[in-house]
Amino acid sequence: MPKLILGLGNPGETYRDTRHNVGFKVVEELARRWRLELGRLECHSLVAEPAPSAEPADPTTPEIPATPADTTAWLALPQTYMNRSGYAARCLVERHGFEPESVLVVYDEVNLPLGRLRLRKAGSPAGHRGLESILENLRSDQIPRLRLGVAGPDGPPPGPDLPDFVLAPFAAAEKEAVGEMVARAADACESWLREGADAAMNRFNR
Repeated sequence: MPKLILGLGNPGETYRDTRHNVGFKVVEELARRWRLELGRLECHSLVAEPAPSAEPADPTTPEIPATPADTTAWLALPQTYMNRSGYAARCLVERHGFEPESVLVVYDEVNLPLGRLRLRKAGSPAGHRGLESILENLRSDQIPRLRLGVAGPDGPPPGPDLPDFVLAPFAAAEKEAVGEMVARAADACESWLREGADAAMNRFNR
């Protein structure tokens, strides 16, 4: 069954290093490891298709064996802005025949401490507008998702301040933790691909 890893965020340099864009960073890390280029625009997304001739993954993650890109997954970064991510997801699913359970959505979560990961096989969007758009457009809540904790040391801010918080860059003191989280999240995606959701959840939800 073909699989798709979909990172959520907002396009453009203005948003590149914000909390809302960590999903983009994880997919970009996977593309780097698998030596794929997110260079083709399809379905309002930057897409990388598994290439049979691609070289093995980056050997700097020895705990997960290197895997040729032709045994992994499609990668995509919707360019529709976060709240309309579902339009891009539906187009890719319909065009390439992905089943809902074969689409892993990677995105930020303000209710998790910075660095914490949570992988689930299904469920509600829990207030995340990007995932909400995807569930609505795919007409299913059986969509695997990997949430990346981006809360500050005092937790998420009050409701009115939340948009500014997620659209702001990380503080300098947080950047090392963000880099480590992105690397572990990419490991979790590879574990989901190789070992399945249950094994990946047991390993990375701690």
